[in-house]
Amino acid sequence: MANITEEKASYLCPEDERLSIGANIAYGLQHVLTMYGGIVAVPLILGQAAGLSANDTGLLITASLFAGGLATILQTMGLPFFGSRLPLVQGVSFSGVSTMIAIAGSGGIQSVLGAVIVASLIGLLITPVFSRITRFFPPLVTGIVITTIGLTLMPVAAFWAMGGNRASPDFGSPANIQLSAVTLLIVLLLSKLGSASISRLSILLALIIGTGIAYVVGMTNFSQVTNGPLVALPAVFHFGYPTFEIAAIISMFIVIMVTLVETSADILAVGEIVGTKVDSRRLGDGLRADMLSSIVAPVFGSFTQSAFAQNVGLVAVTGVKSRFVVATGGIFLVALGLLPVMGRVAAAIPSSVLGGAGIVLFGTVAASGIRTLSKVDYNNNMNLVIVATSIGFGMIPIASPGFYEHFPGWVATIFHSGISSAALMAIALNLLFNHLTLGNSDQQSVFVAGTERTIRYQDIARLHDGDYFLNGKLYDAKGAEVQLIPAEAH
Repeated sequence: MANITEEKASYLCPEDERLSIGANIAYGLQHVLTMYGGIVAVPLILGQAAGLSANDTGLLITASLFAGGLATILQTMGLPFFGSRLPLVQGVSFSGVSTMIAIAGSGGIQSVLGAVIVASLIGLLITPVFSRITRFFPPLVTGIVITTIGLTLMPVAAFWAMGGNRASPDFGSPANIQLSAVTLLIVLLLSKLGSASISRLSILLALIIGTGIAYVVGMTNFSQVTNGPLVALPAVFHFGYPTFEIAAIISMFIVIMVTLVETSADILAVGEIVGTKVDSRRLGDGLRADMLSSIVAPVFGSFTQSAFAQNVGLVAVTGVKSRFVVATGGIFLVALGLLPVMGRVAAAIPSSVLGGAGIVLFGTVAASGIRTLSKVDYNNNMNLVIVATSIGFGMIPIASPGFYEHFPGWVATIFHSGISSAALMAIALNLLFNHLTLGNSDQQSVFVAGTERTIRYQDIARLHDGDYFLNGKLYDAKGAEVQLIPAEAH
């Protein structure tokens, strides 16, 4: 007991607790396994969307692992003005997937890298004042954006489930869709098991099992896995020097703003879980680490970095609050990033297997957004109309990909992404209805009025003290019936 007391006294804050080397390795590896499927999914999506070869897609994956590891170490260990020094795992942000796919479609992967660098640099510059404008990004806005992210990625899951290559003769074949369905079933079965650790790893395990099934039935091969070095440093600007397009930068800056909001929420959440104070300075240090990591990541071939919410949940579930544990996980990520063979293995996963897992993975993102929107107040305001309009606007390029093809290129680049479309509309409508209140009517829109019971102020003003309703009729305090004028008589 005395030893435990002395050990606890050796650190001031819960996040500074130092565990044994074995514990650091075990818990750090658990953090990596929890987020591995998510960090690999983004480069897989972009690699296929950009038409990259299996080898180049593998390099995207290892670059993302390497960059995520460096970002995690910076966030947990910290440098002056950079890093929250909290147990936060960093990795490629899902927020920008749709936007980056749209940018890659018009300007290639080089344009994506350039947009990430410039937008992240702007994000780094505005972090000192970001806390002052977070009120313009309430759960109403972030919930819309997160929901739209999940919804806009569902066509990607369907495309994968069909085979991932329209030119292939078996694209959309029953075999591909059946393999996707089997993978989805595996995810659901593993999620239902009593073991919490297996449930949390259901996506990763389903990918492994699904790929094994595909190999047995001859739907994949690993011939390219050995085609390259086993160990190598990430190549600098392997995909060419970044290019800079204004429209792409604007689109990516919207993503950066969303990323800053999400990371702020994760920093505050993990601070509350750990039981340590998070002041504005610590929050700023965490956001600056995010932006610096996002600036550096494209040099190695990766993208925007942000905190992984699932790992915040893991801290809460396990009760292991030490930042050194997460830093150990960062070292694991860096080591994986130095193994290109791991990227080539991941790139060999059949698209149909990814499709089955993607339905759950992307659906979970949308569900997270819906959960955020459930916390929004919809009483006597226009928030429901803001949600409906913003998500509907974000779905336009998904439902009709050619909607903006006759517009100027910069318009198409910004609005071709459902996430950018929804975010811009949500921000604008939130400002219009919830901040610029001048001119707002006290009579709600018919869309809002139809969702709940309402009564106008002027109707209440006509009532007298003692008036009451009985059996659908209105009586005054003396019991005399008050005549009701039918609606059609107005």
